Amino acid sequence: MSVGHYENFPVASLLLPAPLREPVEIIYRFARSADDIADEGDDPADVRLRKLNAYREQLAAPRDPLFRDVAKVIQQHGLPARLFADLLDAFTQDVTKKHYENFSTVLDYCRRSANPVGRLLLHLFKRTTDSDVRRSDAICTSLQLINFWQDVDVDYTKDRRVYLPQDEMARFGVSERHLREKICDAAWQALMEFQVDRARDLMLSGKDLGKSLPGRIGLEIRTTVQGGLRILEKIERAGYDVFRRRPQLKAFDWPLLLLKAV
Repeated sequence: MSVGHYENFPVASLLLPAPLREPVEIIYRFARSADDIADEGDDPADVRLRKLNAYREQLAAPRDPLFRDVAKVIQQHGLPARLFADLLDAFTQDVTKKHYENFSTVLDYCRRSANPVGRLLLHLFKRTTDSDVRRSDAICTSLQLINFWQDVDVDYTKDRRVYLPQDEMARFGVSERHLREKICDAAWQALMEFQVDRARDLMLSGKDLGKSLPGRIGLEIRTTVQGGLRILEKIERAGYDVFRRRPQLKAFDWPLLLLKAV
């Protein structure tokens, strides 16, 4: 699943300055629609890949309204077109790759599935220093990992997709049987605790981006960070049993998140 499915986190929200809401909405619409091609519906793999390739072609020569909007945003704000292509590469990988050998391969996926969205936002904000980009990548990668861990059961049940690194599963004594039979034993809990701790450390390493960015932009980032940390807390409180109930943000969580962000 890509960053397009982060329904837990603000997208083009009222926290953003009004002039940026439309370009953020266009970026989200592009990512979400392409991600849906990879993940939703009953199309066979070859059809999904053909549709995603059509997206690539329209990035180069836009015909449909969505791609004309993307081209306009790229031109008006000087956005790197390569970042949109990176998203399509990740969505294509979702169609063809179901297992990840180690954490490095997971990070490479995150580099293309999540980090481009943060980098595009930085370009919109005109904040692209090395430290800003590094912190944005940390936040976006963490958000992607959090999405993986809250959706472990969903991804496996729906598509037999496993983002847990295979070598780490073996190290903790976890196999696909845990996923198939929804087993939350000590081995599973230890593996998930390791994943949650790493995602939290990564998020915290980037959180100062929300302090360095001004005004409502900074508040948006800080709220997003708090949303990710809250999901991790919910996974922990559930004893890492993500099989019984998918941890997600509820309406009553948002006032707390905004309070912490402020």
